Amino acid sequence: MDKTEALLKELTEAHGVPGYETDVREVIRKHLKPLGPISEDNMGSLICKRPGRFTEPVVMLAGHMDEIGFMVKHISSDGFIRFTTLGGWWDHVLLGQRVVLKTHKGDVLGVIGAKPPHLLSQDERTKLLQRKNMYIDIGSSSEKDVEKAGVRVGDPIVPVSEFTVLANPKTYMSKAFDDRVGCAVVIKALETLPPGSHPNTLYGVATVQEEVGVRGASTSVEIVNPDIAIILESDIAGDVPGIKPDESSTKLNGGPSLLLYDARMIPNLKLRDLIVDTAKKSKIPLQFTTMEGGATDGSVIHLHRHGVPTVVLGVPTRHIHSHNAIIHRNDFDNTVKLLKAVLQRLDKKKVDEIKSFA
Repeated sequence: MDKTEALLKELTEAHGVPGYETDVREVIRKHLKPLGPISEDNMGSLICKRPGRFTEPVVMLAGHMDEIGFMVKHISSDGFIRFTTLGGWWDHVLLGQRVVLKTHKGDVLGVIGAKPPHLLSQDERTKLLQRKNMYIDIGSSSEKDVEKAGVRVGDPIVPVSEFTVLANPKTYMSKAFDDRVGCAVVIKALETLPPGSHPNTLYGVATVQEEVGVRGASTSVEIVNPDIAIILESDIAGDVPGIKPDESSTKLNGGPSLLLYDARMIPNLKLRDLIVDTAKKSKIPLQFTTMEGGATDGSVIHLHRHGVPTVVLGVPTRHIHSHNAIIHRNDFDNTVKLLKAVLQRLDKKKVDEIKSFA
């Protein structure tokens, strides 16, 4: 396992659902600490300053540290746990999955269960099983047993999934690639840029609570006050059965993706074109993507104060918002390579040009 694989493994296996990012925050802090002074906003986002040759312009690189998960909502008298979601889950992917409940007494393992298929009517079998009809089973038979285990209402619940190198050794499977892969891109870019080599001041930011309303981005951007922002994200790979090319043409091993539109942001066009031109000059494959049903941290960052030119670069990812997602190493490496090449071009003259509508 090389250093990049080890980083991705450590980041994705760390626990950190929205509002409960303590564990993953410390992992990210460890990797950012050698790269520059670190500060935090009052929500818990980490902000690492990486000085360059000049104090201006200020460029914000943002990836969110939180992952989708759950929270204990109710404990029944017979020892079963009802839960609510933290972030967007599709009910189809929940049943039968292992989860960890983070309690004051330590981690407690459980499984998401429901009425067994043998006892379902024919009509019930044809319908989507809704989350409200599911529960978490930790092997208890009473509310008292659950309390003895340390479980309380309000405890966070994390998907169980270990980082795995697949049959194709350049493909990796894990939970939380959305968006630990973006955090990893930020870390690797800052690590491999020689100190003072870039014509700007960089801020690598790992935001919190993106999955429940881009909350950490809203607060951390106030501290950074950037001239330019680049959001590093996972992107929805469309190279799986059932997705038409006009719905998504993004594929694994096709290169990083550039978001052209989402529900809450249209990227700055000059910054978008700089990305495209840089990819072409550097001979880095680049894909284009749109997302009509979602948004990123860029949705609030690009509206900061008088407006911040913002783009989103993504690492194509299959099966996001589930217990197991898949990425390709080439896409990760090319995203880091493209980001570094773009950062070298973002001097004051270029940024002033990007910000001008003349």
